[in-house]
Amino acid sequence: MVEDEEIKTKVSPFAMREGEIKTFDGKDGYVSINQIINKINLGHITDLHFKILELVNEFEFITSRQIFQILETRGEDIKSQDKLNNKLEQLIKTKILTRYYFQAEDKSGIYRIYSLEKMGKYLLNSRGIECKWQPTDNTKPVSMIKKRLAGNQVIISYLRKVKAFDSYKVKPVFTAKQLGKVFKMHAEVKLTKTGKSASLVFEAVRREEDWEKKLIERMKLIKDFYENFVQFDSGYETKPQLVLLCEDDKHTVEAFKVIVSNKLEIGNAKICFTTDLRQNMSNLSTTLTEFVIDEEIKFKS
Repeated sequence: MVEDEEIKTKVSPFAMREGEIKTFDGKDGYVSINQIINKINLGHITDLHFKILELVNEFEFITSRQIFQILETRGEDIKSQDKLNNKLEQLIKTKILTRYYFQAEDKSGIYRIYSLEKMGKYLLNSRGIECKWQPTDNTKPVSMIKKRLAGNQVIISYLRKVKAFDSYKVKPVFTAKQLGKVFKMHAEVKLTKTGKSASLVFEAVRREEDWEKKLIERMKLIKDFYENFVQFDSGYETKPQLVLLCEDDKHTVEAFKVIVSNKLEIGNAKICFTTDLRQNMSNLSTTLTEFVIDEEIKFKS
């Protein structure tokens, strides 16, 4: 597998592209639960298949590369990306998982996205694993899926590259008390060193249609949470560090301008920014950027 820092692309695979649509790449037809049980009994579907299934359930949408990287950090003997892809193909053919790719006006996407099918939910429930998946989950638009994939990559990057990594949450839950709304961000990473812990929470921002308006609405919720925070709100002993995860450096400037022009700065907390491709760096210690408003806008990393 090509290492993250060897990837040469200048455009994030999780960036929005013009005219992009989600295209089904799974299996049509019918597979009975008895056929699947028979494959399990024959050893064609193993514990490793179930570990893959649990990951897809946890992350909702995920690429095969992301699955490989997580399983590798957990010490699973995957052998190679090709071997993993073969196991994913088995799960697709039995309709335990399904698969999509993104197709735009310029060309088709270079990666596939995996999500659950009904049979997958049945199998997880049979092992006492909570699964809230429902068929409508797979109808989510491209922008929501790419936010999820970008959030996944942040988690994986910290998991693989940061010694202080402690734990993660895929969709951390927050409450905007004044607005009376519960909302989820796209990733949380907890870091612990010498007995002290800190959490980073990531809000993925994509250049989707009307993205500025959507960012304004999200920032109103986030601002509410931070400015009305008291100890143990949403389970946090101290305020987590907010990070906006943008598509590229130009996008971070655009997002910052939206926040400032709409007076959505947070009075008692700073906002940091990062980008998808910065997660490919071997050292993540310099991947966060903070804007400082002086006589001119300056960057501080």
